[in-house]
Amino acid sequence: MAEVATSATSSATSSATPDQLLVVIDPVARRADGESVRIAKDVLSAGAASTKVCLPEGPEEFARALRRRGSRRPVLVGDDLALLRAVSVLHRQRELAECALAVVPVGPALGLSRSLGLPTGAVAAARTVLDGAERRLDLLVDDSDGVVLGAVGIPPVTARDGSGGDGGDGPGAGTGAGAAVRPLLRTCRSLVRTLAPARPARAGSAAGAGPSRLRVEVDGLTLVDLDQPVESVSLRPAAAGTEGTPGVAEVRVRPASVGAEASPLTATGRTFTVSGAHFRYRADAIDSGPVRTRTWMVREGAWSLTLPAG
Repeated sequence: MAEVATSATSSATSSATPDQLLVVIDPVARRADGESVRIAKDVLSAGAASTKVCLPEGPEEFARALRRRGSRRPVLVGDDLALLRAVSVLHRQRELAECALAVVPVGPALGLSRSLGLPTGAVAAARTVLDGAERRLDLLVDDSDGVVLGAVGIPPVTARDGSGGDGGDGPGAGTGAGAAVRPLLRTCRSLVRTLAPARPARAGSAAGAGPSRLRVEVDGLTLVDLDQPVESVSLRPAAAGTEGTPGVAEVRVRPASVGAEASPLTATGRTFTVSGAHFRYRADAIDSGPVRTRTWMVREGAWSLTLPAG
């Protein structure tokens, strides 16, 4: 892992201050937008008492940089996947609650960063790191110790769902070179499906192609049961900057309908369990599953993010 020597713009003190930064630059950000990375690094170096820049080449070096941050405030330069990786690392180390994380969003997938209230311009984001305010945010933690910052979608969220996330064919859909080739890919896939012989669905195949039969429980009470097919389920904690009950998330279930569209079922709570046939889900920008059951719990004020002041 490459490290850039500490630079100082004012005389350093023996004790750590919030202006002593550890800037961890994700390799995807360096490849995707080197100019924004350079601008962010220059702004941070000019405005902080001291900065130490780390250039990890992979997930292990990325995690090692965070573990060895000492008393420096970590600043992540990267996209949504890098942010999720940083929060997951700190959560596994049981250091998330005490670590104030700052982010300069750079890279192909920034939908989650925007939804959290982070500016996506390099200068504005770097100035937020220096002049912003720490906000305590809720977190969803599942029964496999996975974390969710934004939303859960069942089946995985796509552009036609219109229910958040990056949409499209994966993280960063609609940005960069990938946006130019996606129409061609969709045309090729459509042609393959047209030419390929139809095959019967396998018993127990993963949900997502049509209505699913799922049981959704909120704080131990059943919101929808297996006898009512559903088109989609979404779960989201309160967004940054909104007013709501701390420690509570909202689940929205859209029942399958014939003819007129059925009204969604909504409920708020602190513990959410989805069970039934094998199903896949998207947590933030990551697709997971298939699983037969998954429980998410709201952790109130579990992590801290530096956001624009005011």
